[in-house]
Amino acid sequence: MSQRRRRSLALLTSGVLALPLLTGCGAGDDEGGPAAAGQDIATTARDKVADGGVLRWAVDSLPNTLNTFQADSDATTTRIAGAVLPQLFVLDAKGRPVANPDYLEKAEVVEREPKQVVLYKLNQQAVWSDGREIGAADFVAQWRALNGKDSAYWTARNAGYDRIEKIERGKTDLEVRVTFAKPYADWRALFTPLYPKQVTGTPDAFNEGARGALKVTAGPFGLGAIDKKTGTAALTRNPRWWGQPAKLDTLVLTAVPRSGRPAALAAGKLDLAEIDRAGADRIALARREAKAGAGAGSGGAPAHGPAAAVTPAQATLSWAIAFGADEEKAAAEKENRLKKAEAEKRYAAEQKALRTFTVRKSLEPAYTQLAMNGASGPLADERVRRAVARALDRKALAEAVLKPLGLPAKPVGSHLALAGQRAYADNSDALGGQDTQAAQALLADAGWRRGGKLTEPSGAKAGPESAPQDDAKTPSGPGTGSDGLYIVGQDDGRNGELRSATADLAGALAAGPAGAPGTRPGDHGLGHRPDGSAAGTDAGAFAAYGPQSGPSPVLAPAPFAAQQKASILAQAAALAQAVPADDGKSVPARDGEAADPAKASPPPAKQAVRTSGNMLAKDGKPLTLRFVLPSGPGSEALRTVGERIAAMLQKLGVQTETTKVADESFFKDHIASGQYDLALYSWPATAYPATDARPIFAKPEPAADGSLLVEQNYTRVGTDHIDQLFDQAVGELDEGQSRELMRKADARIWAAAGSIPLYQRPELVAVKPGLANAGAFGLGSPRFQDIGWKKPPSAKDKKK
Repeated sequence: MSQRRRRSLALLTSGVLALPLLTGCGAGDDEGGPAAAGQDIATTARDKVADGGVLRWAVDSLPNTLNTFQADSDATTTRIAGAVLPQLFVLDAKGRPVANPDYLEKAEVVEREPKQVVLYKLNQQAVWSDGREIGAADFVAQWRALNGKDSAYWTARNAGYDRIEKIERGKTDLEVRVTFAKPYADWRALFTPLYPKQVTGTPDAFNEGARGALKVTAGPFGLGAIDKKTGTAALTRNPRWWGQPAKLDTLVLTAVPRSGRPAALAAGKLDLAEIDRAGADRIALARREAKAGAGAGSGGAPAHGPAAAVTPAQATLSWAIAFGADEEKAAAEKENRLKKAEAEKRYAAEQKALRTFTVRKSLEPAYTQLAMNGASGPLADERVRRAVARALDRKALAEAVLKPLGLPAKPVGSHLALAGQRAYADNSDALGGQDTQAAQALLADAGWRRGGKLTEPSGAKAGPESAPQDDAKTPSGPGTGSDGLYIVGQDDGRNGELRSATADLAGALAAGPAGAPGTRPGDHGLGHRPDGSAAGTDAGAFAAYGPQSGPSPVLAPAPFAAQQKASILAQAAALAQAVPADDGKSVPARDGEAADPAKASPPPAKQAVRTSGNMLAKDGKPLTLRFVLPSGPGSEALRTVGERIAAMLQKLGVQTETTKVADESFFKDHIASGQYDLALYSWPATAYPATDARPIFAKPEPAADGSLLVEQNYTRVGTDHIDQLFDQAVGELDEGQSRELMRKADARIWAAAGSIPLYQRPELVAVKPGLANAGAFGLGSPRFQDIGWKKPPSAKDKKK
C-alpha cells in the first residue's frame, strides 16, 4: 500500500517544473480535465536562480526510517527519498506519472503476449554516489526484497512486485528487462524510489541498514547529518550528480509542529513551511497592517493576538486583583500580567517579521470524506447511508472550507482520482445529488418515521449495541481540546439557557477587591461574552490568556455551593408562603396527622407516551448517529464541517452525538476499531488507483475468530463487484480500458454510500521572499535541483 497511514494525514505535497513526456508514459492527455488548482511555486528559470545557499524547510517530524517500504515510514521519509534516491517516474502538475529523464531514456511495455515485458533503458550517466552504475542488480535486489516470498524482509507492502516473474539484463548494461507472471497495469509505480543493492540485498541490510542512514545515494542531493537534538536532517548537493546541479548547497529539513511554525518563521528558523489556516491568517493580517501602517484596532486596542480577547472588564478585574488587599493573589496576578505583557510584545515582534512572508496556495493531493460505518447499527442499511449522503449539500461544505481561502470550492466527484488526473471522472450521479425529499423517502422505506413511539430509556440510541461509546482514555476538561459530548436535536435551547444562567450566577457571585466592579451579586458591570458566559469572573479573566479558545465548565467551589443551597432554601420558603389556604381538596396530610380515609388519593396520572417528535424513530429507538471528530488544533475545518453536516441531518430528522477526541486516539481507538457511525478524515490521491485504492474499498472478509479483516476499508462497506473491477483494472494493459474499469468501480463505490468525498484539502505554504520554484506544489512532485534563491535584479532588470 503506497504510503497509507492510519494517522491523520500529514502528506508530502510537492511539485515539479515541467518534465518532457517520454515514450511509455501513456496517452489521453485530455482525460481528467484540468487540475482544480494549479501549482503556486514562483516558477523561475534556472538562470535566474543563484547558485548556493541554504533552505530550511519544515517537516512534522524526523523520520523513524529512511526506508519508504517499511511500515513506520512517513512523509519526511518520502521527501528525503525524493531528493536523494532514483525516482524513475515523477508526477507532473496534474498528478500524472511521467518518466524522469535524469534516470530513464525510455521505459515501455515491449511485449504483452505471452507475458508482459517492460524494458527500461537507463540514462548512461546515472551512477550511485560510490561510482557504481545503476543497473539490473539493483532492480533484482529490490524485487526479491519486496515480492513477499522471503518473510525475513520486514516490508509493509509488495503490491506489483509480487506479479514479477523475473528480472534480467537487456542487450547492454543500460537495459533492464522485467517479465511479469501476471499483467500489471501500474508497472510505473515500481522501482520508485530505487534503493541500491547494498540496502535491499539482504534482510539485515533492508531491515536495519537504512533506518538511520543511507550510505549510498543517487539524487541531486546526498544525505548529510540527521541531528535529533536540533530536529534537523541536512541534505547536501551531490558532487557526483550527472544532471543539472542542485542550486542549493544545503537543504535542511527542520521538525517543527504546525502550531509553532509562524513563530519559527518569524525567528528565522524556517524559510518554507506548510501552515494551517490560523498561521495563514496571521501572515495575512501582518501584511495588511504593514500596508495600512497600523497594528491596532479601533481605539488603540489590539486587533488580534494574545491581548485581543481581553475585554475592558477583564483588564479592570486583573488590575483590581493585582493592586488589591490580598497580597498572595496580588503577587500571582502581577506575575501573570508580566507574562501576558511579554507574550504580547513577542507576538508583535513576530507579526512584524511575518510581514515579508507570502502564503502560496493550492489544493493538496488528498480529499476529505464523510465516512459511514456500515458494519452495524442504522448505517448497516444501505438506504440509511444513501439518505444521509443525499441530505448533504457538498458544495456548501466545500465552500465553507475553501472559499475563505480564495481556492476553488468544487466538490470532489471521485473516490479514486482528483481533477486533472487521467482516471478522474465525476461519478457522483451514481448516488445522486442533494435531495431532501429523496432522502426522506429512503428513510421511510427503511422504516424510520417522525413522531415514532420511544420505548427505550431516555438517552438510548439506535447505534450498535456491541460497540458502546467509551471515551475514558480521552482527556477532557479545560485545556485538553476535548469538548465532550453534544447531541444535535436534543434540548439545544435548554442547554444554552442553562450554560448562560450558570455563567450569570458565577459572574454575580465573583469575589474581588472592595469597591471593584462585579463584587456584588447582581452587578453585571463587567460585561458578558456573546455566548452568555461571564466575562468578569476570575476564571474568565485567566481563560482569556490561557490555552483555551473559549469558556470551559467550572465546578462550583464549596462557598459557592453553600450560597446556592441558601438561595434554593430561600426560594422554597417563599414558595411555601405563597401556597393557598387549605381547602381540603388538594393539600396532603401534614406530619403527625392521620390521613382521612374518606379522602382517598386520586389514581396516578397515566404516564405520557414518549415520542420522537420531529426526529426519526424505529422499533422504539431514535435515529441517533455517533459523529466522531478530532479535537486537535489543526482540525478546526473538520469540526466546522462536522457541525454543518449535523445541522443538515437534523433537518432530516436524524440526531447526531458529536464526540471530539484527542488526535492520537482518533484513528486508533475510533476509526480503525469501528467505534463510530460518522467520521471525517482524508485519503491521499494516487496516480495508481488500481493498486493503491483497492485496500481502502475492498470488501471486508470474516476472520477465523469472527472479526472482520477490513484492510484499510474503515467504513466496512464493500462488494464483490467492486473487488472484481479493481482486479480487472490492475491486470488490464490497455490504459484506456483500465481507467474505464476504475471509473465503473468508483460509480459502484458511490452507490454503496460508504464514504462521501467532500472537498480537496487546502494547501497553504509560507514562503520567504526570494525563494524560487517552491511553495504549494499541488498534485505534482518537487524538482529539488531547481529550488533556490532568486538572483538580485541586475542593472538592466532595474531599468525595465
